[in-house]
Amino acid sequence: MSNESIRAAFESGNGKAFVPFITCGDPDLETTRKLIFALQDVGADVIELGIPFSDPTAEGPVIQGANLRALEGGATTDSILDMVTAIRADVRVPLVFMTYGNIVFHYGIERFCARAQEAGIDGLILPDTPFEEKDEFAPACAAHDIAYISLIAPTSADRIAMIAREAEGFVYCVSSLGVTGTRDAITTDIDSLVANVRTATDVPVAVGFGISTPEQASNMAAKSDGAIVGSALVKLVAEHGANAAAPVAERARGLAAAVHAL
Repeated sequence: MSNESIRAAFESGNGKAFVPFITCGDPDLETTRKLIFALQDVGADVIELGIPFSDPTAEGPVIQGANLRALEGGATTDSILDMVTAIRADVRVPLVFMTYGNIVFHYGIERFCARAQEAGIDGLILPDTPFEEKDEFAPACAAHDIAYISLIAPTSADRIAMIAREAEGFVYCVSSLGVTGTRDAITTDIDSLVANVRTATDVPVAVGFGISTPEQASNMAAKSDGAIVGSALVKLVAEHGANAAAPVAERARGLAAAVHAL
């Protein structure tokens, strides 16, 4: 069961999870395949895989660029699903798709979830889909044993408990207002945000948006159950292209060690 596999990933070791994000197809799917295995080898507990979209509204320039490169390189939802299917037996950690409602809707919600289940995907994150619209996607996810992972932001306010009560897999706690991207400092009161979530659910809580250094990853994981890192890794892919696996692994190793040392 996907909920159980994700929970087990958070509970393994010291109970803190390192969750890296990469964009599938940037710069090509062979590089994505290498990155998945490299991230697994250096301590990733869950891996988020972005399905590229032409208008990724939650993303900053780094991940927007990755989406554009992936699409220009010919990545499609089908080719990404095929790639994941081909490697899934050799990937030990849960895999979560992060994409946009339009991608899933136009593919066909039921068809997408069925294909994702066949590929071995454990969860789905749709950052542009409000909680009030989750019923368009969540039933198909449930029917195909895919955790529908909710985001909670500093602006969620009195909606936090409502969202958390229905949380699956893990709660994606957004550390900062605005779009994804590295930040020099994270000023949101994460302690209070996580505490409010925990009053409503025992589902693990991971913090993302803006985390780029081992110190930030350790700090956020200390306040929650895990740290999500995307832009800092995707930036290395932009710099190194098809040779990105080694530098991404080096950066991810330090981030994972910081989270797991708590």
